[in-house]
Amino acid sequence: MKLRVLGKTGLQVSAIGYGCMGLNHAYGAALDRRDAIALIRDAVELGVTFFDTAEVYGPYTNEELVGEALRPLRDRVVIATKFGMNIVDGRMAGTDSRPEHIRHVADASLRRLGIDVIDLFYQHRVDPNVPIEEVAGTVRDLIAEGKVRHFGLSEAGAATVRRAHAVQPVTAVQNEYSLWTRDPEDNGIFAACEELGIGLVAFSPLGRGFLTGAMGKDTVLPDHDFRRQLPRFTAQAMAHNQALVDLLQRIAAEKAATPAQIALAWILARRPWIVPIPGTTKPQRLRENLGAAELTLEADELAWIDRAAAAIPIEGARYPEAMQAAVGR
Repeated sequence: MKLRVLGKTGLQVSAIGYGCMGLNHAYGAALDRRDAIALIRDAVELGVTFFDTAEVYGPYTNEELVGEALRPLRDRVVIATKFGMNIVDGRMAGTDSRPEHIRHVADASLRRLGIDVIDLFYQHRVDPNVPIEEVAGTVRDLIAEGKVRHFGLSEAGAATVRRAHAVQPVTAVQNEYSLWTRDPEDNGIFAACEELGIGLVAFSPLGRGFLTGAMGKDTVLPDHDFRRQLPRFTAQAMAHNQALVDLLQRIAAEKAATPAQIALAWILARRPWIVPIPGTTKPQRLRENLGAAELTLEADELAWIDRAAAAIPIEGARYPEAMQAAVGR
């Protein structure tokens, strides 16, 4: 597996990471715990060194799962987790990035993961009630105390990233980024990352599964699947957006690859400081995703993909209105 460096702080990770959320959170029934642990450990053996979790996944149980899977392999991996959400009776109830809460979450995450230091600690969503300078200062103190190694922000606006970076260097910004979600290119995040030397961690790089070609207008999502809330996963939107999948399938056929591999290879080609973190519950999909690291898209192919994708307007917002209001702050 090829390696990439996130930020000027020198955090080296595999070119493709692993998003662990879907193993037991958000996408319907949880994978059997033994199978989930085996899949995470298989990923390490295949060269993945970068694993992403959060306290809200479960809540809490995803960190416990990741910790159990990776503790025997701790010296080979980078573990990212997140703070900043208010969890009440097992449900998210807004944000909470008060310094004392950040400290509480750090200690609790360390216990659940069973590790001595969090490699990358993201603010999950910007808290409008706490100045970002206080947040960055608190993480700076946790770094000085040896509890955290690197600071990250998730779905923050570019101005917030700059303010935070002035207090404590930001190693990575985590945003949704894919061929159907290209907001970071236009909202100042790309420019800030380039200027300040910050890495971009791309979550949902396969469009929450849609860009793999495995879904369509007739797909029926499980009752507890998070995607049922998302405007892009209505039958009408999926039927409209199939044109983008059709494009990926045409390119994949020419490259002897899969649509997922093309989608991931495209992200890797955008900038050397971008690391996608696709998630999966299937061993064959894991191997397929990682194969994208060996796929090269030439400059003319990338230009053609950009022109073709630009001609396909995406139907449906990323999130419902209330959830969308919490990003880009």
